[in-house]
Amino acid sequence: MVTAIKVTKLGVRATALLLTGTILSGVAYAQQAPAQQQPAPAAQQPAPAAQQPVTPVAIPAPARTVRSLRVEGTQRLEPETVLSYTRLRVGQPYTTESLDQAIRDLLASELLADVTIEGVESGDIVVRVRENPIINRVVLEGNKRLKNDKIVKEIKLAPRQMFTRTAVRADVARIVELYRRQGRFAASVEPKMVSLDQNRVDVIFEIQEGPKSKVRQINIIGNEVFSDGKLRGEMATKQARLTSIFSSNTSYDQDRLAYDQQKLRQFYLTQGYADFRVVSAVAELTPDKRDFIITYVVEEGPRYKFGPVTVDSNIRDFDDKRLASNLAIKEGAWYNAKLVEDTVDSLSETAGMFGYAFANVNPEFQRDREKLTMTINFNIAEARRTYVERIDITGNTQTQDKVIRREMRLAEGDAFNTFLVKRSQDRINSLGYFQDKFEIEQKEGSAPDRVILTANVEEKSTGELTLSAGFSSLERFIFQGSIRQRNFRGKGQDLRLSADYSSYSKSVEVGFTEPYLFDQNIALGGTIFRRDYNSFNYLGTDRRTTYEQVSTGGQLVLGVPLTEYWTASGRYSLTHDSVGLDESTFFTNGSCDPLKAGRYLCEALGKRWTSAVGLSLIYDSLNSRLRPTAGQRLVIGGDFAGLGGDVRYLRGRFDADKYWNIGGGWIFSVGLEGGYIHSLEKSAAGVDPVRITDRFFLGEPQFRGFDIRGVGPRIQRIGFTGSVAAGNQTLITDEDQIFDDAIGGRAYYLAKLELEIPLGAGAREMGIRPSIFAMAGANWGVRRPNPTANFTQATDGSGNLLFNADGSPSLLPILTPQFDSEGRQIYQVPITDAVAPGQFTTCSVGYSATAGGACSGTSINSVYNITTDPFVERFLGNSPRPRVAVGIGANWNSPFGPLRLDLAYALTKLEGDDDKLFSFNVGTAF
Repeated sequence: MVTAIKVTKLGVRATALLLTGTILSGVAYAQQAPAQQQPAPAAQQPAPAAQQPVTPVAIPAPARTVRSLRVEGTQRLEPETVLSYTRLRVGQPYTTESLDQAIRDLLASELLADVTIEGVESGDIVVRVRENPIINRVVLEGNKRLKNDKIVKEIKLAPRQMFTRTAVRADVARIVELYRRQGRFAASVEPKMVSLDQNRVDVIFEIQEGPKSKVRQINIIGNEVFSDGKLRGEMATKQARLTSIFSSNTSYDQDRLAYDQQKLRQFYLTQGYADFRVVSAVAELTPDKRDFIITYVVEEGPRYKFGPVTVDSNIRDFDDKRLASNLAIKEGAWYNAKLVEDTVDSLSETAGMFGYAFANVNPEFQRDREKLTMTINFNIAEARRTYVERIDITGNTQTQDKVIRREMRLAEGDAFNTFLVKRSQDRINSLGYFQDKFEIEQKEGSAPDRVILTANVEEKSTGELTLSAGFSSLERFIFQGSIRQRNFRGKGQDLRLSADYSSYSKSVEVGFTEPYLFDQNIALGGTIFRRDYNSFNYLGTDRRTTYEQVSTGGQLVLGVPLTEYWTASGRYSLTHDSVGLDESTFFTNGSCDPLKAGRYLCEALGKRWTSAVGLSLIYDSLNSRLRPTAGQRLVIGGDFAGLGGDVRYLRGRFDADKYWNIGGGWIFSVGLEGGYIHSLEKSAAGVDPVRITDRFFLGEPQFRGFDIRGVGPRIQRIGFTGSVAAGNQTLITDEDQIFDDAIGGRAYYLAKLELEIPLGAGAREMGIRPSIFAMAGANWGVRRPNPTANFTQATDGSGNLLFNADGSPSLLPILTPQFDSEGRQIYQVPITDAVAPGQFTTCSVGYSATAGGACSGTSINSVYNITTDPFVERFLGNSPRPRVAVGIGANWNSPFGPLRLDLAYALTKLEGDDDKLFSFNVGTAF
């Protein structure tokens, strides 16, 4: 008898074992029963002594026929779909084995959670099923380092899909793998299921992210020549230490492990160890799964020197001996694989410069293990001189072909030259219209002596719309807006409009530049501007505006290239300047009062036109205009003002910068700039012929370590404390109470040394670029201004001069009579008068409420004067002696926008110079 079988996933194997036991029992019974009921004839019975053992024979279970077949328990699945996964069919025979196989097939479909087969004895088969639930939603909990969108796109489970435990286990493994890629090997995921009505479930993945697995220790075994620290410094992977908090290379990365092995080999090969090898590299995870310990086993081997170095060229134009004598490799020097690679590149470039585009340079090594020498022969295979067959430009959708072609230093039909190809590549990159790392590809042409150059560009946005707000230690709050198209109409034209506003300056500017006028290599540009600037000084922390300058004008610029690197640039500018002072503060009786403003400021007032022409010579071989790492730039220029207008002068300036990439991300730069202006006008004694608005000023941000206009000639006005009567007049020593006005110089220079420091990948991704620097400069050359005032020394009743207790003369204030707008003397009525006590009037006797009116009364009035307390003026800073500052700084592309921080200390300064330890500038775009 066979009863109904109910089988689940966990009970399939037990059911099969039970059925097997039942079948074997039946076979044994079938073998014994016939022997008892039908004994064999005597003649056929073997003798008792020769009786053979009986071998059991399996008898198959009798087959039955499926009389009817139906499915019960389905909700979403069709019965036919369920039966399609089995071989059971009406009218077909079935056995216990075929029923077991049907159960296994149904469970393997992952559509069902439970399967039961009934009606086995009668042939009326009923397949009773329970479907897998449907997923209502998938919930992620505990994930902070990886956002939901990063995980959801990797897992397979999703709402409205069938729930299976196999899929859950697979998704758990996927999530864990995602965290391992992030370096979090301690991450764990616990799946949970919440049952809902209508056979639905919520799947919840509870994630424990754990800390990022760091590299706790890097062990190196087998190194004798170089220390562990030296070798660790060559690796990309770093040990987790407090000094590496900004580095992302302290996390474990399997790919980086292989890269570090290559880095070790490269390092040893550059030091002469040609037999070096890494025997093994093992990364072990600590028991807490928080850190890794990496162990390298290395064999250094002996150190080799270069043996004879020769060149064997199959190109007739090359002299083998001459090429070999000019190689950087010298016999007897320590072997260096990097130098060999550089030599191969150098020989290939040399061949390319002579037109052999596909010259093959193959270094042949001969190692002498006894003498420990490495003999190298550079074999230059035979090649044909090549010519440019065609230049293909692809990828440009906006930029016109001619904009790219005009930067090519080669034309179709020219002899191939690798130097000119590289130069063309740099010029196209410098346009700024295309993505970085653009390279010109070289392909074989239709003949062996033909080459095809392909410029496959990838355009980027060249339009800029910027609205920004920020805070500067110089300008306080700043608002800026600009719109610019650097590739206008795809022709390489530059169109720009900008406006700036701050508490102390305002400007608006419109400009346009055509880089190739009439398709000739001539640049023509123009600018129209309006600039309002307020000069200022400090009294303590109070920033006081001194003079106001409004400049309106325009400029035309014409640039013509002379050679590949030299350019001549001519310009003409016409500017109207208006310089004024606040009349309520610095004017007396309608005129600028030197006692209030200073004689040097009063002399600067007025309106004037400046008409000037200029010429500059520019040498530029920088590899980047935004962030150069190699090359140099030199600008020498001069301007002449006097083609009409009110101002006449000659002004010369120079600016030179050079950059070196010294390896490892270290960038060293040297900069030097300076200028001199000579007036072509005459001036009175004590008055400099160069106006204050045309002079040079030096300080922040140009000269770090000093405040804005903090270096150079200046006038300090120092008052007194005490009184003449007490005889204790003393100069003020508190710097916050001293008026300090920078008046600029006619000459200046500024030198700079700067070293950019490389940081880890994490800091580079944040846009942090620190540097150390040293600067030296000076600003000088103006005449000593005339004194603003001469104060009278006090006397006693007998006419004897009075002195203070410290021996200095006692000075009297200056009394300045006041007049009305018509020039009439102003008087003050005595406070004892009964009619108009203390009132101001134009009457010397009596009083009149109106200026110039009839006077009535008998009061004897006193002249009304403004009192100017005595002060001393000092002329300081007018010296070419260098001021020196050193410091550290950093550029940071912060979330608030570009940020520059500088901490600079002035090592040397002169009396009057205004130094500044810390400065910053930040802005943000929105």
